[in-house]
Amino acid sequence: MKCGKRDLLLYAVTDRSWSEGTTLGAQVEEALRGGATFVQLREKKLTGEALRAEALEIQAVCRRYDVALAKEIDADGVHVGQDDMEAGDVRAILGADKIIGVSAHNVEEALRAERHGADYLGVGAAFTTSSKPEAGHIDAETIRAICETVKIPVIAIGGIKEENLLRLRGNGLCGVAVISAIFAQKDIEAATRRLHA
Repeated sequence: MKCGKRDLLLYAVTDRSWSEGTTLGAQVEEALRGGATFVQLREKKLTGEALRAEALEIQAVCRRYDVALAKEIDADGVHVGQDDMEAGDVRAILGADKIIGVSAHNVEEALRAERHGADYLGVGAAFTTSSKPEAGHIDAETIRAICETVKIPVIAIGGIKEENLLRLRGNGLCGVAVISAIFAQKDIEAATRRLHA
């Protein structure tokens, strides 16, 4: 399975810290109803069977909407960072039919990820972000240079909110990845719908 630019338009990255009285699965369903086109299960605290159970629940929700998820449950793909495995090594484990996204912070990392078989890139942080405060902010010129240099789709991630989303226009991006702009909102479906629009 491959993903196209339209699949990456609004990439929702989960964060359970805003679940307050509801399940992550219910939040993901709201995001999908609102127009999220791609979902990544991001779990820094769950491991083992608890992570697998969460991934299976989220996958079941996403499959009702034709969206992909996590590696643990033989989902359609995985996203890896610069400190994780190279895309080629991931491809060797998962196979040719899986979607592999790679984080990139500069043109060199972007080209290396593309050479090693990445299907898309997540570049950033586009703006400062509380979910990854150690991530350095990259400027619009770097984002544009990455988009102009690689042939695979590029999405921006990091600190993207409804208020600053349009500042990314014109850089060659095919979409954005967001966390709090969806999952920290009281009405997830409405927030997702506004972002999608």
